[in-house]
Amino acid sequence: MREIVKHAAKTAFVMIAFTVVGTAILAYMHDLTKAPIAESEAQARMALFRQIVPDTMHDNDLLQDVIEIGPDAALGNRTTSHVYRARLAGKPAAVILEAIAPDGYSGDIKLLVAIHADGTIAGVRVLTHKETPGLGDYIDIARSAWIRQFDQQSLTLTPPEKWKVKKDGGQFDYITGATITPRAVVNAVHRVLEYYAIHRESLFAVEVTENGQDAAAGATS
Repeated sequence: MREIVKHAAKTAFVMIAFTVVGTAILAYMHDLTKAPIAESEAQARMALFRQIVPDTMHDNDLLQDVIEIGPDAALGNRTTSHVYRARLAGKPAAVILEAIAPDGYSGDIKLLVAIHADGTIAGVRVLTHKETPGLGDYIDIARSAWIRQFDQQSLTLTPPEKWKVKKDGGQFDYITGATITPRAVVNAVHRVLEYYAIHRESLFAVEVTENGQDAAAGATS
């Protein structure tokens, strides 16, 4: 009996030792790779940002000049999202908003919508979607130039009744047999423009903290 207890204790000790050592190795590897991964993700995000807000449009760091906003039906976001702010010579140049079209054919379509300070669209890109390959996936810039028809659009240029696909009496193109997907994106982009028109001042607002550094003002709602 004593031998069995000793064997069990030894086995337990070995297992605990392996667990501790394994956890330590995993923690070390996580710390070792965290910075390179974060840098890689930042570069990938900036590469996407440059498609819709090129470097010539701003002289600030978009990844640093960012605020968080709470869930909002206009943006389709159910959780906190980010607004990246572009400035040129200290003046507002554009914002990049994260938004969701919740009514895609196969679910959520996540978008980035860049809007010039004057309210015109700088560009729209699809981040992720689950639309049918070969049919609804033409909203992706890698598949088609369809998404570019939003460039330079605005609430002034296009009246509310025209923010629809042509099948519904609007002005936006679509591919026959795949109407639900573009309809969802058009509606989402229109809502983002309306959101921007209401919240423009607060999206660009900053406050100066006690240490003299600029900090984002309170989140919009």
